[in-house]
Amino acid sequence: MTVLDPPRPPRARRRAASGMERARRREAAALVLPSLLPILVLSVAPLLIGVLLAFTDAELVRRPEYAFVGVDNFVRLAGNSFFWESFRIGLVWAVSVTVLQLVAALGLALLLNSGLRLQGLTRVLALIPWAMPPVVVAIMWKMIYSPNAGPLNAALGAVGLPDDINWLADFSTALPAVIVVGVWVGMPQTTVTLLAGLQQIPTELNEAAAMDGANAWRRFTAVTLPSLRPIVASITSLNFIWNFNSFSLVYVLTEGGPGGRTMLPMLFTYLEAFKNRNIGYAAAMGVVLVVVVVVLLTLYLRTQLREDRAERKG
Repeated sequence: MTVLDPPRPPRARRRAASGMERARRREAAALVLPSLLPILVLSVAPLLIGVLLAFTDAELVRRPEYAFVGVDNFVRLAGNSFFWESFRIGLVWAVSVTVLQLVAALGLALLLNSGLRLQGLTRVLALIPWAMPPVVVAIMWKMIYSPNAGPLNAALGAVGLPDDINWLADFSTALPAVIVVGVWVGMPQTTVTLLAGLQQIPTELNEAAAMDGANAWRRFTAVTLPSLRPIVASITSLNFIWNFNSFSLVYVLTEGGPGGRTMLPMLFTYLEAFKNRNIGYAAAMGVVLVVVVVVLLTLYLRTQLREDRAERKG
């Protein structure tokens, strides 16, 4: 004869369910903790230390002694015209590189998705700029831009154009030349992301549009672009952050010259911290840069979400 357990009262069942939920949360926390620790140690902690240093007069010396100065660094920074000029240059750099990367990468992704011959080899070759270290890329492009023995000037001279342009030292060409390098370096990553998005678009949508009489451009604007919009929003945001915080590429190419024409804000902050040794003042610059980037990205993402909602309602 089997004795059945009496049914538990509702309160006991709720306690049992709550205990199981707590156990699942503990297991989830135990699984997530190993990945959170490096983020806390290597990202969050330095960020908090940098924010605290921004309110001090810390200097880069062997035996640092610094005091709390409140918002003096930020007041001093508000009147630093050189920093705000570097900020303007940084915005021009970041926006130009991000937009040109998107346009060039979208064209290359469409080409790679069109079923060309040797498509696998072409995709591998397209990733070469991304696989190269930024310092190596900068050295290679410095050789290309060389005014005396660079292949770019040699090619211009071969077709009868001026062949003595000092691309990285001329006030009018330095920033555009650096922007070209930035686009070349970052385009492969954006291309791979957009190519993955293109391959997720159902072929039936393009076939239905073609049957309705839509030409290639109409299919691109009515089917391809709307399908890629979430990917474009995310990759554009990431690229803007990456480009605005760019340092090594421009540092090796021009070191901010000539005359500060390529002085990006991260480069300006680096020189203030490690050349002038004003750690507290440089930390205040970093805090301003973080706040501005967060505000710009928030406005951009809110605009994208508003447009997506309007399309869904429409």
